[in-house]
Amino acid sequence: MIGPYLTSAIPGIGGQIRVVPEDFCVEELPLYLPCGTGEHLYIKVTKRLLSTPDLIRLISNTTGLKAKAIGMAGLKDARAITTQMLSLHLVTPEQVARLKTNERILSLEVLGHHRNRLRPGHHAGNRFRLVIRDVAAHAKDTVPAIVEILQRRGVPNYFGPQRQGRDGSNYRIGATLLTDQTKRASMSRAKRLWYFHAFQSHLFNRILAKRIDSLDHVFAGDWAIKTSTGGCFLVEDEDAEQPRANRFEISPTGILFGSRVSWAGGGPGRIEEATAAELGMTKDRLIQAAKACGFRGERRALRVPLRDLEWSLDGSTLTLAFTLPPGAYATNVLRELMKTDQSCSPADPFLLEEK
Repeated sequence: MIGPYLTSAIPGIGGQIRVVPEDFCVEELPLYLPCGTGEHLYIKVTKRLLSTPDLIRLISNTTGLKAKAIGMAGLKDARAITTQMLSLHLVTPEQVARLKTNERILSLEVLGHHRNRLRPGHHAGNRFRLVIRDVAAHAKDTVPAIVEILQRRGVPNYFGPQRQGRDGSNYRIGATLLTDQTKRASMSRAKRLWYFHAFQSHLFNRILAKRIDSLDHVFAGDWAIKTSTGGCFLVEDEDAEQPRANRFEISPTGILFGSRVSWAGGGPGRIEEATAAELGMTKDRLIQAAKACGFRGERRALRVPLRDLEWSLDGSTLTLAFTLPPGAYATNVLRELMKTDQSCSPADPFLLEEK
């Protein structure tokens, strides 16, 4: 299991997800639309049973455009129906015309030109429509109780199991690479970063697990993140800042360690350092390793808002629709409702629909 549930006092509804791809639908929400001029042509694609990396390879093979000339804001799951924007650099109308709709590319819309390439994180979030089948009979009572807590306190912002591989041990490889320069040199930069991020996410999840019961409380020493802007600030007076947390204007964060990111102080800092120690690391060792490996790090919210929630129960079939911010995993909503591990299966290495 990733970590403890926020709603552990309420039984899960069980059920089955992804019985058919139509049970898991994701629509990427644009942060901006193309301005009409520039070298990058923006398109919107709705696809079925096709991961984003596979989509990029398909576009590259069909149009002759190099994969590095194709930009995207987020990775989307293969076992789903997903809609997202892509940017194509210096593409001609003839090249675009080669892209045809079929059983995998359900629709394609040309949005217009823009000056900038789409880059990871350049979206406003994702809108999900999910179906859970064969839920327990008590769902009519437990679903409203669970979603009330998630809306009021927030969705735990755990990383999903995808980064840890099939046996859940990628973070161990990341820990080794942080301190073994010879092994680092034997890998490509992309592969090294994948394992570093696996260790980062594992450390973060363990920190969040320790703070799950107070994930909506800020303490002196916390670095709080502003919901509206993503900016962080150091909490000095927790009593003064807690009302803002209650209104979801701010949230506490956990560390994604790096060469420049600040660790928390006070009680939150002691939790972060103790969690690192449990993994055989110290704050100073992680900072020095990050400097040697070339990544800066950041702070990540311990919780995210559950917005625009709609749900309906038809017999034993629950249908949910909601919006999450960039970088948040819909599987964290599912696991709170279902209380089963199948909601977070790592079988698909590209199950990164929320990124």
